[in-house]
Amino acid sequence: MKEIIPAKKITGSINAPPSKAHTLRAIIIGSLAEGKTTIRKGLIAEDQEYAIKAMQQFGAKIILNREKNIIDIIGVDGKPIAPQENVFVGNSGLTIRFLVSIAGIAKGKEIILDGVERMRTGRPIQDLLDALKPLGVEAISINGNGCPPIKVKCNSFEGGKTNLAGDKSSQYFSSILVAAPYAKKNVEIETIGHLSSKPYIDVTIQSMKDFGVTASHENYKIFSVKSGQKYKGRDIIIEGDYSNSAYFFAAAAICGGKVTVKGLSGNSKQGDKFFIEALEKMGCKVNYSSDSVTLEGTKLKGLGEVDMNDYPDIVMPLAVVASFAEGNTKITNIAHLKFKESDRLTVTVEELKKLGADASCDDESLTVKGINGGTNLHGAIIESHNDHRIAMSFAIAGLKIPGVKIENERAVDKSFPDFFEQIEKIIKR
Repeated sequence: MKEIIPAKKITGSINAPPSKAHTLRAIIIGSLAEGKTTIRKGLIAEDQEYAIKAMQQFGAKIILNREKNIIDIIGVDGKPIAPQENVFVGNSGLTIRFLVSIAGIAKGKEIILDGVERMRTGRPIQDLLDALKPLGVEAISINGNGCPPIKVKCNSFEGGKTNLAGDKSSQYFSSILVAAPYAKKNVEIETIGHLSSKPYIDVTIQSMKDFGVTASHENYKIFSVKSGQKYKGRDIIIEGDYSNSAYFFAAAAICGGKVTVKGLSGNSKQGDKFFIEALEKMGCKVNYSSDSVTLEGTKLKGLGEVDMNDYPDIVMPLAVVASFAEGNTKITNIAHLKFKESDRLTVTVEELKKLGADASCDDESLTVKGINGGTNLHGAIIESHNDHRIAMSFAIAGLKIPGVKIENERAVDKSFPDFFEQIEKIIKR
């Protein structure tokens, strides 16, 4: 358990953490590529370590130099080999989803993919399995609940046309897209209904392009990849992460003061840039430069109603910030939060209530009624639910409220191992 010591003020500048999404995609695509890939300034956290181990099992040669923060990869040239043992991915949802499709192009008989208990009970991927079936990939949930462990028949990815519900996870689409160049035929995915988290698919398509493969879409309704394309190894520098930088900006918004986060690309495909726009609408002052963002906290006002279907990873810090505002914030169209590392919709409300916040949710929205700038809030023991974004979001609340303690604070290791050390760099006490 970690007690958070309140800050008098937030001040200074700090480098943005490396992008989690870009690093994971670079590891996986680089492992499929022909030749050598060198990843520089990437994020080295639990999810990346699981992805590295998994792709090594599939035949890629990967050397991680932690001191220099370099990952060198010799890829399998589109010919992954079925591992001899089960592949364990911890609680990395992206890794297991991508691997289901990759297993379909692997040489061998069958592969079993597995994860932690939360994966086995609370992170279903049946929609992905169903979408892969018309493409030839035979994959089943061994326990019959649509969750891992998943058994996949190798060398079964024929290609063709399929459809996929868009409201559960963009990672299902990304999984098929990443493996599709090595299918025997062209691949086409039709989106059923509304597509959630579109910016993450944009990141996938851009990452594929960076490695020499083209994927296209028609207004996110039809996705297409031509077979016969090949990823080419490359030297790549990972851009800064707007998702994890959100906590620095949230700290300035809540505590007052000014923070500059360096290394954020203005041309980034990351949708979580929206967090800065949201804070600006709540009253913060924002200044953009070519490669950094400066935010100054002021008196906060409620955001009103905001659709965050495309930005699920920043719902939690925004809900925390909203509890320090004056007025209401209703975050809508976020039903897919229930299937993340925790049931983030329910958990966020539970933990906000522990602090004395007026928070509630239904099946697809979360409402926070800000009261007098958070003067009604008080300390509490916060359970992270082994969810990195819950731990980080409520640690930020503790910079303003005395007496906040985070249970299982090392949940941050999943995406931001030095989170607490980095936050200290911008705190004045």
